[in-house]
Amino acid sequence: MKIIVTIGVCLFTLGAFAQQDAKPATPPATPPAVAPAKSKAKPTKPAVEFKTMTIERADIPYDSQEQFVFEFKNNGSTPVIITNVQTSCGCTKAEQPTEPVAKKKTGKIAVKYDTKRVGNFTKTITVTTNVSTEPIILTIKGNVLAADPNAVPSNTPATGTH
Repeated sequence: MKIIVTIGVCLFTLGAFAQQDAKPATPPATPPAVAPAKSKAKPTKPAVEFKTMTIERADIPYDSQEQFVFEFKNNGSTPVIITNVQTSCGCTKAEQPTEPVAKKKTGKIAVKYDTKRVGNFTKTITVTTNVSTEPIILTIKGNVLAADPNAVPSNTPATGTH
């Protein structure tokens, strides 16, 4: 009787293990990695390319009339129209081109800061064009020196004896 019970237990155990999923001894082969295709296209330049995005000046004389001039080139295939130039505050004025800038030609945006405001400043100029939905942000930075207390203003009449 012991033999029958032992054989029954063995058959039951063998049947129970036979119901498990067989796992492969080695993982399935993965396809070889494919290298990304190399692009032969040259990187494209922006349609409007400024020589510099920031102009910084250290010691600017009080009441100076000097302008910050941003030069740009039209790298696109159509004329560029500067549709709007917005300064960050009323102390900064900007002049934009009034005519379209033809392809491969250059243009400029002249910016004037009120140099009767003494001290450090950082101002931005936002430029929008007909060739991009993204605005272009230009920056001017500088330090306006205090007026010379010994200087005689140029608009003061000279006094003296005749």
